[in-house]
Amino acid sequence: MKAVILAGGKGTRLRPYTAAFPKPLMPIGDKPILEIIVRQLKSYGIDEIIMAVGHLAELIMTFFGDGSKFGVKIKYSREDKPLGTAGPLSLLKDELKETFLVMNGDVLSTINYSDLIDYHKKNRAIATVALNRRSVYIDFGVVKIDEKKTIVNYIEKPTLNYLVSMGIYVFEPEILEYIPNKKYDFPDLVKTLISNGKNVKGYIYEGYWLDIGRPEDYEKANAEIDTIYPKLFR
Repeated sequence: MKAVILAGGKGTRLRPYTAAFPKPLMPIGDKPILEIIVRQLKSYGIDEIIMAVGHLAELIMTFFGDGSKFGVKIKYSREDKPLGTAGPLSLLKDELKETFLVMNGDVLSTINYSDLIDYHKKNRAIATVALNRRSVYIDFGVVKIDEKKTIVNYIEKPTLNYLVSMGIYVFEPEILEYIPNKKYDFPDLVKTLISNGKNVKGYIYEGYWLDIGRPEDYEKANAEIDTIYPKLFR
């Protein structure tokens, strides 16, 4: 099975760290986050990886090479212009002929990839999105009004609960028909698939997940990596 790792972003939220360094090569403990992901996928039997690269691509390509030193085969797909999160898949139609995994190159999670893939196949989905629960505390009184601006509810400082995308997906090749060769994001793709009556599933994962997109997340990952690292692998 092939995996596509999205590693082309500029990591603007992590500046100044990423001003001259690609975010996927930022070290978590003693290894770049992208190396941790590659080793994690290898432990789950995924040994063919395509890295979608853009910003500072040469540094990533030099570090990973053909993947042989990590026991995997790595190819690269380079975007000449920003294509968003889903758009890079439009360049891979000749490569992705069977069920495949897609994930962001800055995700640290103890998710069981085999369980995710089995869930996708069992449900005969065209797309499966890995989901994690998040709670957002609102430090205000939240008011609901009707069409006449009459207050119908008032909740003091509520906590709102959401299911959020983990940046990990399983897809069937059919989804490539819906992705244009331009900037296009995964929310657009999912909404397009739904509007076309396709079977899109959510896989709820209750365990550890961290999107390393902000300085505080990066610091948290480094503080927790010694505890989490053994749980990342099968």
